Amino acid sequence: MGKAWFITGTDTNIGKTFVSTGLARAFKRCGLSTGVMKPVETGCPTIRSVLAPKDAIALKEASGSKDPIDLINPFRFAPALAPLGAAEMAGKVIDTAIIKSAFDLIRASHDATIVEGAGGLLVPVTNEMTMAEIARLLDIPIIIVAAQRLGVINHTFMTVECARARGISIAGIILNNPTEPDHNDISVKGSAASIERLTGVRVLAEIPYNKKEARSVSGEGLFDLLAKTLL
Repeated sequence: MGKAWFITGTDTNIGKTFVSTGLARAFKRCGLSTGVMKPVETGCPTIRSVLAPKDAIALKEASGSKDPIDLINPFRFAPALAPLGAAEMAGKVIDTAIIKSAFDLIRASHDATIVEGAGGLLVPVTNEMTMAEIARLLDIPIIIVAAQRLGVINHTFMTVECARARGISIAGIILNNPTEPDHNDISVKGSAASIERLTGVRVLAEIPYNKKEARSVSGEGLFDLLAKTLL
């Protein structure tokens, strides 16, 4: 059974998929059989009358996984809502036992597995479970992706406290720049050191804003180093 990590965030639209696909490519470059999973995806467009889970498809392509998309992404919905709300609007219920079974199958057949959550840890999945409970159900450490901007210390600290209160192991924090940084914002200069000091959790990397640069040779090197750190 290979290693696995759950990628969560301090908010939505902060680069979880970018980080997840970057890590998947890096593990693949390391010669590892890499599994990926997006247990629930919302906001899926309809293409040829079929819901297309874009994040899950991106993960599958990045990893080179041969696993079927329905195993990688057991639940997908059209409404761009939290999983619970999207499922209710679709008249369906998310069965977390199916998620656990799919994850077990994926992990058992790969050297490394990346699971990407939806939104942050307290996003509701069912009336009883949030994304935090999904991470705990899968029993794997989380990697927290946080947006490098004013407020990142508070948002990251809250996510760390939430995970610890639920007994979830934290592998580290990745600071991402999802938008062009404000070079006049002095708050970001010492945020990584402050986060490490206040939370006791290691900041594994800071991802630059320029996404094309992050996918260049130098960017691949950053993810390769990150992958080796995790392994």
